[in-house]
Amino acid sequence: MYREKPFGAVLRALRQERRLTMEELAEASGVSVRAIGDMERGRSRVPQRRTVVALAEGLGLAEAEREALLTSARSARPTRSVAAAGTVVPPRSVGDFTGREAELARLREAAERAPAGVGMSVWVVSGPPGCGKTTLALKAAADLAGEFPDGCFVVDLHGVDGPVDTGEALLKLLKALGVSDRRLAQEDPQGRAGLLRALLGERRCLVVLDNARDEGQVRALLPAGGRSLVLVTSRRPLTGLEDVGRLVLCEMTQDEAVGLLRRILGEERADAEAGAVARVAELCGRLPLALRVAGNWLTVRSGWTVDHLVRRLADEERRLGALAAGDVRVEAAFELSYRQLTGQAARLLRLLSLVPGPDMTAAYGAALTATDVFEAEDVMEELVEAGLLQATFTGRHQLHDLIRLYARARLSREEDPGDREAADDRLRTWLLETAVVAGRWYKPTYGAPPPSWRGLVPLETAEEARAWLQGEAPSWLAALRGAAHRGEHTRVVETAYAMEWFVNLWVHWGHWPEVFRLAGEAATALDDPYMMAFHASCHSWALNTCDQRYVESAERAGEALEHARRAQDVHQQASALVHAASAYRQLGDAQAAAERSLAAIELSEGDGHYEVWPQAMRLYGSALRLLGRPEESLTLHQRIMVFLDSTDCPVRGLVADIFRSHTTQALGLDCAALGRWREAADHYRNAQIQSSRIGLVHREAEQLLHLGEALLELGETEEARYCLRQVLALGDAADDKELKAARKLLDTLPAE
Repeated sequence: MYREKPFGAVLRALRQERRLTMEELAEASGVSVRAIGDMERGRSRVPQRRTVVALAEGLGLAEAEREALLTSARSARPTRSVAAAGTVVPPRSVGDFTGREAELARLREAAERAPAGVGMSVWVVSGPPGCGKTTLALKAAADLAGEFPDGCFVVDLHGVDGPVDTGEALLKLLKALGVSDRRLAQEDPQGRAGLLRALLGERRCLVVLDNARDEGQVRALLPAGGRSLVLVTSRRPLTGLEDVGRLVLCEMTQDEAVGLLRRILGEERADAEAGAVARVAELCGRLPLALRVAGNWLTVRSGWTVDHLVRRLADEERRLGALAAGDVRVEAAFELSYRQLTGQAARLLRLLSLVPGPDMTAAYGAALTATDVFEAEDVMEELVEAGLLQATFTGRHQLHDLIRLYARARLSREEDPGDREAADDRLRTWLLETAVVAGRWYKPTYGAPPPSWRGLVPLETAEEARAWLQGEAPSWLAALRGAAHRGEHTRVVETAYAMEWFVNLWVHWGHWPEVFRLAGEAATALDDPYMMAFHASCHSWALNTCDQRYVESAERAGEALEHARRAQDVHQQASALVHAASAYRQLGDAQAAAERSLAAIELSEGDGHYEVWPQAMRLYGSALRLLGRPEESLTLHQRIMVFLDSTDCPVRGLVADIFRSHTTQALGLDCAALGRWREAADHYRNAQIQSSRIGLVHREAEQLLHLGEALLELGETEEARYCLRQVLALGDAADDKELKAARKLLDTLPAE
């Protein structure tokens, strides 16, 4: 009934049948009232497909009516020719191209060198689906066309959706270069490839071979050198091609992503909701295809706010579905690559969506699939080749946020729930067991892994253990949270217990309070008074040292003392008292600090358990110094050094090194309080050397600051300036109070 009517009349009839005003249709579709009115009156050009789709959704059309509206729109458009697959066409300009300045500069440089026949004549532009490979190549071709007087050509090889035969593409290119049919008939495929190489070597042409499937599809189309430039785009890196330049694309920078949205939306509209536009860029993972779809979606729905789209995209389960405009879907771009994977690679991609951290190694794949690292590495390489997994310069791998969501959706649809849970359990178990083994390197009673341990990663040295704990922290912390959520209390308690001394090497991680809070809750669920005491003390330390929440730290130490008394464990009682003393010292209550540290000393000496005795002595001495008794403090700290240096000292290894560094610093403070500045400077210098050797960066900042202060008292300004600048150079590894104090002192120094 609508077939012969103009588009505007069809739109009006459908709207009136549903008893909708223009305002109501505008609200439902996102298309402005003015645009709807102009279309119905025939005053505007026929809208694009995405606008018609939005109107159909707003009208709530059934399939037949929706198709009628689309047909009416198509019939009103002027006809245009469409190039068949493999046809050679000139490059089109990309009007709203944004960013990629470094990549364009490299291609521009290649074009400038081409006339002399130097440099790379072939460049491979690779990257994941939707990262803008084709757009970059077309932009470069359009910009550089003037450099190639013998022609610029684009061939779509349809690498992921029905690849064009190499022979067909070869014929098309040769015809575009003016080779006669008669000459072509005289050559076999090998001869035609040689002819193309010769022509591209002699002439100055620019050729874009877009969307290549693999090396075999393009090898016969490439020149061996010469004056032409060939750009090949592919989701695969085409590592089998030799003597080619390479550009690997990934997501845009945040500024580039926002810039692209501003160009699509218009600066006025984008700047009116700048925060929402920035959030859309983030939710799109800064992927150019997703950004363009989001921008087009908003352009069609001019009556809707950008924040409306933010709310749609915020739901992870629906985000990919929301990133669709007309017949362009971000999910479809991923689907094409997914279909080409082997079954093993497709399953690993699905399982990798379970990885909780931002990146991963092959060991994650091995844990998820219960295979060895080498097999997982091979399968992950297939994912890299398919453009679905990014390999970083550090040897790790990353899933783009949107590909992760796609893989997670496939996991839900294709993987048996039991198999999915089993894979998640394997990953969580591996992460936490490895964290325990790595953390135990720093516990005096453990050290290196037992010979029977067979892990997926090497932990043969303390340095490797530390690197793993820090590098995989986002993942093992997420696994710890998952274990706590699932009620795996023993696993949570054991993981945190292994971190007892490692924490001193990474004080400013930012998550120790949470780790020990979760462990304390797990110990309570187990009703284990020893572990309740241990983790309450560690939580007190974290609240004090990491968060500067001194009152809560003192309260938590009090709870630890009660648990330790219930456990009848003298060592844990002394430890709780030490943490309480430390908190009271930070609160400025020197008397309370002295009382609790003295009680800890008496407990340790009475029980003959000396692991916390040096800490208790140091805190007692510091409290005495604050109470105006520096001579007594100095004597106590000297006793600690004698104890640590004795051949039969029960405290050894990292723990002894930490106590020695802390006590040497305390000796410096004692000497400073007595006005013995040269001795103070020497102690600070020695303490900083010790801290640097064992990796106590936060202590280095304190010691360098104190050394600078001592040197200023001695009139040694330049060395003091150097020490204070070293404090600033430590950056985020130092406490803010040390950084501020160093800056303040530097500002008081005379100019150099």
